[in-house]
Amino acid sequence: MTNTATDAELKRAFELCRRITEHHARTYYLAARLLPGQQRPAIHALYAFARHVDDVIDEGDVEPAVQAAFVDTVEQELRDALEHGDTPADPILLALSTTIIRHGIPHQYFWDFLASMRMDIPGTAEHRTRYRTLAELHEYTYGSAAVIGLQLLPVFGMDTQAAREGAAALGDAFQLTNFLRDAADDYRRGRIYLPLSELAAFGVDEDMLARCVSTGEATPQAQRAIAHLIAITRSYYRQAETGCAELPTEPRMCVETALILYRGILDEIESAGYNVFARRAVVPQRTRLAVAAPRMARAAISGARPRSRTSG
Repeated sequence: MTNTATDAELKRAFELCRRITEHHARTYYLAARLLPGQQRPAIHALYAFARHVDDVIDEGDVEPAVQAAFVDTVEQELRDALEHGDTPADPILLALSTTIIRHGIPHQYFWDFLASMRMDIPGTAEHRTRYRTLAELHEYTYGSAAVIGLQLLPVFGMDTQAAREGAAALGDAFQLTNFLRDAADDYRRGRIYLPLSELAAFGVDEDMLARCVSTGEATPQAQRAIAHLIAITRSYYRQAETGCAELPTEPRMCVETALILYRGILDEIESAGYNVFARRAVVPQRTRLAVAAPRMARAAISGARPRSRTSG
């Protein structure tokens, strides 16, 4: 069977993905605006797919069996579209499969993503609620975050080894930043993503985490543990910066903007005394605009210049 989606259906599907990205991912959406117009729909489709799956898994009122069935259905429909040319009924999957085919994105990245999503679903063989070490956590973050960065490289037209290493490091950095920022919310969902061995080195156990979450206050031990994990996360950002230098101008500015803004969450956590239990750290809108605006201007100037045949 061949994909029979009309141009109008594809346009609606990509517009839905754009709206999802704009609504749910302010930093991601702002950074994507630095890209050439023909690349943005792909970025929106990749984000909307990840968000669509993640939202179902993180919804507390959805039964685990329903969540698992949803992931299985998504994987089968996506396989049917990519391997047999079927037309997905879900507009997000329609935009995603079109993006994958257009840009030649390796299919395995999406199966790895879905495998990590199953790790969050009770009752699946992959399910976990705790991670003892950073190495164990990386098994999760590879599929949940590193592959997101890897998916972008074919869209950017720069899929070198150095770029892949940087993209994977950036995914890890983003995900660990999320885990630090959302430690209290994750605990309330029954999950601890911060590696237990890293916490234990500073005298933090699960009982102490429970007290921090219930009181909204970080103990001195928790503050030191959070500071330590921030240092590790910053090392991932530094590795990502090296890979970022490989990218063409507009994608590089896009990734740099997302990197700087997301890394700013760590600054906000530090400013709050390493207390991730009282409120969710957010980069202020004025800061986002101050970072993005000059890069938008440079991207506009770069995009207006005639390109030579050898330019990126």
